Amino acid sequence: MRKLSVLMILICSVTAAQQVPVLDNATAAALAEKPLHCISQEYPNKTAHVINGAADAVMSPRELHPSFYGCFDWHSSVHGHWMLVRLLKTHPGLEKAEEIFELLSHSFSPEKIKAEAAYFTRFQIAQNFERTYGWAWLLKLDEELVTWNHPQAKIWHRNLKSLTDEILRLWKNYLPNQTYPNRTGVHPNSAFALAFALDWARAVGDKAFEKQLSDKARTFYLNDRKTPAYLEPDGSDFFSPSLQIADLMRRVLPQAEFQKWLTRFYTRQSLDNLDLMPVISDINDYQTVHLVGLSLTRAWCMKGVAAALPANHKLRKRFTASADRFLAHALPLVFQGNYGGDHWLASFAVYALSDGE
Repeated sequence: MRKLSVLMILICSVTAAQQVPVLDNATAAALAEKPLHCISQEYPNKTAHVINGAADAVMSPRELHPSFYGCFDWHSSVHGHWMLVRLLKTHPGLEKAEEIFELLSHSFSPEKIKAEAAYFTRFQIAQNFERTYGWAWLLKLDEELVTWNHPQAKIWHRNLKSLTDEILRLWKNYLPNQTYPNRTGVHPNSAFALAFALDWARAVGDKAFEKQLSDKARTFYLNDRKTPAYLEPDGSDFFSPSLQIADLMRRVLPQAEFQKWLTRFYTRQSLDNLDLMPVISDINDYQTVHLVGLSLTRAWCMKGVAAALPANHKLRKRFTASADRFLAHALPLVFQGNYGGDHWLASFAVYALSDGE
C-alpha cells in the first residue's frame, strides 16, 4: 500500500501537458523517506574495508564509520546525507524536517566526523578508500552546506571540515599521479568525480584545486573524437561514460569552444543510441537496478549540456526532451524495487530533478 500511495503522488506531480516530473513538496517528502530509513540501517552492508589483521575483521560498519555506516555502503550514506541537506535547503516546509535536522546533527557531530577523517590514515591502504566516487559525493555534500545561508548549515560545514580537508589532501596528492581516466559506467568514472570536485572548488574559491581539475579534464578529454557511445550501456551502468565527459567539459570550456568540441565528440549513431531507454529486466537485482540510475544520470547530464548550449543549438532541444523522458520513466521505478535501489536511487533522482545544479 505504501508503494502504491507513493506512485500516486508521483503521478500527480507530473504535469499533464508535458509529463515532466517536478520536485514539488510531495515528491520531495516521498524521496526523503529513503535516506531517512537507511542512514541508520547498518545491515546489509558492503564495507569495502581492507582487512589488515584479525582485529580489523571483527569491526562493525558502525565502528569503522560512525557517521556514514548505513545505506549499504559509505558513498550511498554520504549522498543520502547530501540529499537531505539539499531538500531542507530547497523545501523549507519539508515534511519531517525536524526529524531530518536531528538525524543530520547526529551524523555531523565533530567526534564522529573526526573519526571518519582518521579512517584514511588509521588503516593500511585506506587512502584508496572511495577514490574518487565517494570523495566526489563528500565534496558535493560540503558544497551544499557552504552555499546554504542557514545557521545550522554553518555548524555542520564547520564540523565536516576535518573530513573535507582529508579528502582534499588525498585528492590533490592523487591528481598528478592519475595518468589515465577511468571511462567506466560505474563508480570509478573519472569525469563524474572531476565535475563534482570542480563544483566544490568553485563554490569555496579554491583556485589551485580548480586549476588542477580543469587541467586534468583537458588532458584526459580535450582531444576525444567520435566517442563510441553507440556501445553504451554495459549491463550494470549507472553512468553514461560519454555524457559524463560532456557534462564535465561544459564546465571547463568556454561556450564557443565547447560547441566545437561537442560536434567532434558525438556521431549521429552515438546520439541516437543515447536516446534509447535502458531495459530493466530485474529491478530487484542489485546490479541490474543500476540501469534505473542510468536514466537519472543521463537526464542530469543532458540537462546540464543543453543549458550550456546556445538557444538555437540543435542538441539543446533534443537533450532537454530526452532528459524529460528519462526522468518520467525512472522516477516511479525508484519506489518499485528492493533495498538494492532503495539505498541510493532517491539521491540520484533529487539531483536530476534539481537540474544537475
